[in-house]
Amino acid sequence: MCMAIPSRVVALAGEMATVECFGEQRDVSLMLIDSPLALGDYVLVQAGGFAYERVEATAAMQTLELLGSVLGQPEIA
Repeated sequence: MCMAIPSRVVALAGEMATVECFGEQRDVSLMLIDSPLALGDYVLVQAGGFAYERVEATAAMQTLELLGSVLGQPEIA
């Protein structure tokens, strides 16, 4: 099973974008995106580095807040 975490677009360069999630940046291909993106948009990125879906900011922020709270919790023994 694969889980995609919303990533915010911080730079655009042709068919590539730099995205950020939880303080980590990476370059991804936009070949699978069928509509224009703007800085600040959120996308889902699959393994292999391809952004495949634009996500509404509200939904992205809710998901990131939930995941952040889960990841910030101490591990349960």
